[in-house]
Amino acid sequence: MAQVDGSQLVAEGLKEEGVDTIFYIMGGPNILLSMHAERLGIRLVDVRHEQAAAMMAHAYSRVTGKVGVCMGAGGPGAANLLTGIANAYLDACPVLALGGSSAVSFYDLGDFQEFDQLSIFKPICKWAVRVYEARRAKEYVHMMMLRARQGKPGPVYFDMPGNMLVEKIDEKRVVPRPTIGAKSIPTADSHSIEQAVDLLRSAKKPLLVTGSGIFWSGAGEEMQRFVESTGIPFFTTPQGRGVVPDDHPLSLLGARSYAFKEADVVLVVGTRFNFVIGHGRPPRFSPDVKFIQVDVDSEEIGRVRSIELGIVGDAKAVFEQLTAVGKGRVRFGEDSAWVQQLGAKDRENREKMSPLLNSDQAPVHPLRLCKEVRDFLPRNGILAVDGHEIMNMSRQAIPSFTPGARLNPGPNGCMGVGLPFGVGAKAAAPDRMVVVLHGDGSLGLNLMELDTAVRNQLPVLVVVSNNAGWTARAGNNMHVPGRELGHVRYDMVAQGVGAYGELVEDPRAIRPALERALKELEKGRPALLNVITEPTARAQTVPFASYGGESAGTSLM
Repeated sequence: MAQVDGSQLVAEGLKEEGVDTIFYIMGGPNILLSMHAERLGIRLVDVRHEQAAAMMAHAYSRVTGKVGVCMGAGGPGAANLLTGIANAYLDACPVLALGGSSAVSFYDLGDFQEFDQLSIFKPICKWAVRVYEARRAKEYVHMMMLRARQGKPGPVYFDMPGNMLVEKIDEKRVVPRPTIGAKSIPTADSHSIEQAVDLLRSAKKPLLVTGSGIFWSGAGEEMQRFVESTGIPFFTTPQGRGVVPDDHPLSLLGARSYAFKEADVVLVVGTRFNFVIGHGRPPRFSPDVKFIQVDVDSEEIGRVRSIELGIVGDAKAVFEQLTAVGKGRVRFGEDSAWVQQLGAKDRENREKMSPLLNSDQAPVHPLRLCKEVRDFLPRNGILAVDGHEIMNMSRQAIPSFTPGARLNPGPNGCMGVGLPFGVGAKAAAPDRMVVVLHGDGSLGLNLMELDTAVRNQLPVLVVVSNNAGWTARAGNNMHVPGRELGHVRYDMVAQGVGAYGELVEDPRAIRPALERALKELEKGRPALLNVITEPTARAQTVPFASYGGESAGTSLM
């Protein structure tokens, strides 16, 4: 009987689970594992910091709908994954983190890189586990992947002691990977569906609010059928945009804040009552609003605020049920007074923004930069955004039309994700254009991942809104310590690592620069445009977060 080692079994377990890409940095005790993975045809994207590896796995997951995989070597290599994994945890995104660790046989003896890695991952993972025996490696890989993607998704951590990775055993002792032949999805009971339809039917100003749960359940088509059958206008949270195209007649993004305050019955599907929607509380919503909450995670139902009706079920299944039962009974549509009201508000807010979108001022106004990116990005293009002012402005100005097309820091507000997200997205979707719209401050956190893109032939386009500092410059010449960064020549850094780099200072030069960058992308070469933008331009948003305990929102739109 042939012998196999733990590293080979982990690699085979990953391959059998459908893993085709791992983001990592080489190092002990994982070197043998990476060699086995490469031999099995798993793509290895080697990065410049493990934090970025976790962020790339996050983006890969958000584009493909699969579990993204990252790996860190022992000790600091694994610990460096923490920021990216914490970000995936708050974003409810399925990521598998593999961490090499010191040998169990030398615990408590001061072994090389010995500390309790398992304990530090537990608070930010759905599950964190250490595998002590090589024979159970495949079994545990299966369990980790299952935990990551089932119910409310989230990251998991797999601790791999060095002695387990090199342990050799007879093949006959290997615990086989469990398999699942067929599986149903949770549906709602018929009484709850009837109640939901009755509430929506009695509403004067109904609203549908959805989030990432629509993407994870693959419910975009079912959501669109429900919207078109009932005529109820909808809004998605920023990370969930594109599951139904933003240019749908019942998507009135410019009226978002107004709609939230005016709605009398709100159907919330696949999103949490977190700060993104003001926790569903006043002043973001009316004190008298009635909520119908649909979530696959029963613990989310009614957790944050009082609701009229809670439905535990998968978004795809529940939309099908609501559409079938509500057909002919719930009907609003573009001609209804409510939708006309929202349409007028949407047009009013868009008209207010138009002068800045078309401004020829120099330095470039960030909204003009957003317009140029909007007009350049193909309909199936993927946009990753990172920063403060530019992120808020892009949310208002740049639509999304396909699932998995929108990536941003999410509920954790984690700066530095932009470029890693772009690289991970390009690895996930090599045939789609990937544009990273980056603030200059946040770009500095993971700038060397541009080298990762070059070496791994992942042609992403990075467009930098360079306002020479963190956030917008304060008015009245107010000094804000730490704000100023100066106009760093990121275009020259790009050239230094082998990417295409160009400085842009005139708004009329943006489109030609984008076209030149596109030619480089078509050759397989990443590109970066360093656009000098107005340092005092501030996004017109309600407070992004309140550290004093007050309710927060995200955008006036």
